[in-house]
Amino acid sequence: MTAETSQTLDRGLRVLKLLADTDHGLTVTELSNKLGVNRTVVYRLLATLEQHALVRRDLGGRARVGLGVLRLGRQVHPLVREAAMPALRSLAEDIGATAHLTLVDGAEALAVAVVEPTWTDYHVAYRAGFRHPLDRGAAGRAILAARQGRTNEPGYTLTHGELEAGASGAAAALVGVTGIEGSVGVVMLADSVPERVGPRVMDAAREVADALR
Repeated sequence: MTAETSQTLDRGLRVLKLLADTDHGLTVTELSNKLGVNRTVVYRLLATLEQHALVRRDLGGRARVGLGVLRLGRQVHPLVREAAMPALRSLAEDIGATAHLTLVDGAEALAVAVVEPTWTDYHVAYRAGFRHPLDRGAAGRAILAARQGRTNEPGYTLTHGELEAGASGAAAALVGVTGIEGSVGVVMLADSVPERVGPRVMDAAREVADALR
């Protein structure tokens, strides 16, 4: 801790991170042990977080992340979209295909930013808000590959016809961005993805990841 930081706020944020990392919640005693502070401090932290609906406690006294976090989360997509747009525009114009940023939303892949090329006569109509299962389409498959640690060879995912007949896709996962699971990709009307597209998508994914760090 430095003179410019707040110890109480730091502890409160650590509580939220600890609760976010567990599915079954944590007791006051468990939080006390993990934080290295006494139970009285934990009670005060939880009471404050509960007032803002960021934490809830069940009948057994276990603390869990509260629904107030969802309200904060709704503001994340616009910020992520803004940070990703320069790289997506460059990718779309360079490849001549629709570029997109896709994030995990539950068990689905959600397109949160889409850029269409300006100079092509035909391209795939792909809209922000489009959802699909994670195990279908290049965007979702790239994210699943990253989860399983399979991002090194070749580092991107290619698919054909999984989401739209006649369309091919390429995507690369965002790597090293804390708290965000996602991918950057392109979708094009083609029987196969040209060789240079995969590496170019990887470069764009790295650009977006750098912008989000």
